Amino acid sequence: MKHLIFFAAFLFIFSSGLSAQKTVYVDSDYILSNVPEYKAAQKQLEGIAAEWQKEIETRLAEIDQLYKTFQIEKILLSEEMRIKREDEILKKEKAVKELQKKRFGPQGDFFKKQEELIRPIQDKVFNAISSLSEEKNYSMVFDKAGSTTMMYGNKKFDISNEVIREMGLVPGAGEQEDDDDTEEEEDGKGGDQPVKLDKP
Repeated sequence: MKHLIFFAAFLFIFSSGLSAQKTVYVDSDYILSNVPEYKAAQKQLEGIAAEWQKEIETRLAEIDQLYKTFQIEKILLSEEMRIKREDEILKKEKAVKELQKKRFGPQGDFFKKQEELIRPIQDKVFNAISSLSEEKNYSMVFDKAGSTTMMYGNKKFDISNEVIREMGLVPGAGEQEDDDDTEEEEDGKGGDQPVKLDKP
């Protein structure tokens, strides 16, 4: 669920009157870990997915039991009754497949719920990046967590904490909550050491 939100590989934000480009980067995964609304949305989506998946699995179990019972009893059934029972099972299988598509298909209920819960958060982060970029004349902002490969990134060009503050949040607060809950999360964004990223 961590990657329920998809940012663009990089965000181009051009400022007029610049004689030289100023390029920085953000870590959208880190930013989102500091947004309480995102964590709440994740939990809500996980709950919805689990509920819908349970509904589907219950129906599949019922169909499986119907099929097993049919296999035992079909030798005693007339041809007409066998056909009728087979049709009933096939209809139920079709209904479950349609339900799966409705719930988890490309444009299904889960996708729509993701859009409803995640899109406002995504817009909030984008607006914070845009506002900072205009204020500080950044011409290009890359997302370290996106699909663009960064071979090396010096932390002094990482404006993730600035973006978090622009959103009215406290950098590192979200990661501290995760540490308290799991006691296994990595440290936050402290320190001045450059970040070296693995080659693909």
